[in-house]
Amino acid sequence: MKNNINKHIPNEIIDNIMKYIFFICSIFSVIVVFSICIFIFFYSIPVFKEVGFLKFVFGMNWEPSFKKFGIFPMIVGSIYITILSTFLGVGFGFFTSVYISMFAPKKLKVVLAQLIDLLAGIPSIVYGFFGMSILVPLLKNISPNGIGEGLLASSIILAVMILPTITSITRYNLEEVYKHYYDGARALGNTHSQAVFGVIVKAAKSGIFAAIVLGMGRAIGETMAVMMVAGNAPSIPESLFSYFRTMTINIALEMGYATGIHRYALIGTAFVLLIFILVINIILSILKKNNLYFSFSFSNLFKKNKVSTNIENFSFKNFDIKMSSIKADMLKYISIFASAVSTLVLIFIVLFILIRGIPHITLNLLFGESNNSQMTLLPAIVSTAMMLFMSLIISIPLSVFAAIYLTEYSNSKSKLIHLIRIFTDSLAGIPSIVFGLFGMLVFAELLGIGRSILTGSLTLVLIIMPSIIRQTEETLISIPTSLREGSLALGASKVRTIFKIVLPCGFSGIITSVILSIGRILGESAALIYTAGAVRYMPKGYLSSGSSFSVMMWMFSSEGLYINQTFATASILLIIIIILNFLLFFLNKKLKKDY
Repeated sequence: MKNNINKHIPNEIIDNIMKYIFFICSIFSVIVVFSICIFIFFYSIPVFKEVGFLKFVFGMNWEPSFKKFGIFPMIVGSIYITILSTFLGVGFGFFTSVYISMFAPKKLKVVLAQLIDLLAGIPSIVYGFFGMSILVPLLKNISPNGIGEGLLASSIILAVMILPTITSITRYNLEEVYKHYYDGARALGNTHSQAVFGVIVKAAKSGIFAAIVLGMGRAIGETMAVMMVAGNAPSIPESLFSYFRTMTINIALEMGYATGIHRYALIGTAFVLLIFILVINIILSILKKNNLYFSFSFSNLFKKNKVSTNIENFSFKNFDIKMSSIKADMLKYISIFASAVSTLVLIFIVLFILIRGIPHITLNLLFGESNNSQMTLLPAIVSTAMMLFMSLIISIPLSVFAAIYLTEYSNSKSKLIHLIRIFTDSLAGIPSIVFGLFGMLVFAELLGIGRSILTGSLTLVLIIMPSIIRQTEETLISIPTSLREGSLALGASKVRTIFKIVLPCGFSGIITSVILSIGRILGESAALIYTAGAVRYMPKGYLSSGSSFSVMMWMFSSEGLYINQTFATASILLIIIIILNFLLFFLNKKLKKDY
């Protein structure tokens, strides 16, 4: 008896130790969010003391040389572009998602879905460069004041950027609702179009609103793409063709040379931006809770509402079961039109970049020596590879262990788990420029690492962790409970079951999250300019500065002398994203076969 007990003690100790390790990893997101808020607020205090918080927020003049720091024009610019780009992106994104999920033939649906997912992964700087090269000259020809940059150009580019995100999330929600309500809607005498727009769309309303809020979060936090087409004047835009500046642009433009109170004012701008993001996340959390309101069955509704046998007069809370056939068909054709326009615009962007860039991809550009007389991509290739390796080797264990605790050890009704998930989502919604500021203040300055590849890598860990956690968590939840129970019944410990059964079954999903994170790292620029650096030379190690692919592309375009190299770099980024999406496609197919 004693021998049996002794044999089990090591496993129990290991289980307890690993449980605490998993828990520590799971609360890492909470620690990071609090740390970011505390550090950003702490470094904002000097400007709030000198200028006053209300004067800082509502002041109309931004003149650092005269110590005038009013960010109200930037706040208004951020609100304007968020509203306008969301309006455009939601309109086309919603109807595109309806067509893909509800009306497109099966083969076309697969193609369009893959195209949308591909475009969601394109780096923002590629969109910005496209806007600078094509959209701005086009708008300049029709502008009443001869200005192509400004609110309209920025809103169009942002709308195109957020369209894939809105489309993908809305499509997922529509398809989930479709499974439950479509047959009931048709049984009540609706045509396919009437069922889609009269029932399914309305039942998915909360999910659609969540997609809109996420799109707004992406719009308000974007930096590099908008900076390339906004004109960047710190004034309230008077028209669609007026120069303006957002809060994120304000930080990115001036942080490189700011000192003293000017520097604190830029960090104070980031603090106000965090408040905006917090408000958006509160709205998103409320919408998620209200999602329960839309989860009902036709049978329950019939019982509660004592439905009349006259179908024409049938209606109930939020639904119009018998939508006009003409109205439904009109909405169907609008969906077809929106889908065609969205797809053609996105395909045009990709083809334009590839056609202009591929001819200029040379061995010298890829592997030539980068010096004062020329810039090549070799330092960027090395720097990006180093940051990929370091950030992934840190973030994967932290994220997977956090997901394990959330799925294998926690109670789904626990307030702590709910809090961890809220902070994980909040971390995912923080703009990359704020991560860059945090990395610069903490890793580069407080810890004394300086602007280096290591600092950039640690900053990237914070950026990609939330997506890996959530993707891994969803994957582990989908694994049948019977597999765990069978392993435990055979005498395996909890930890052994996790590492031998659960994680191997969820391997494809974990790899999917890693591939998505690689795409995010390749496309990141705003967070790395002030953490890893923006240099043209080969890094000597992790403690030296280095430029990522996207940062090098930004350097090419900002110099004005390397336009062909900019197109070539953009093409290389697109090709890599295309390859990553093919890998994701095959992994998802394999995952579906496994389950």
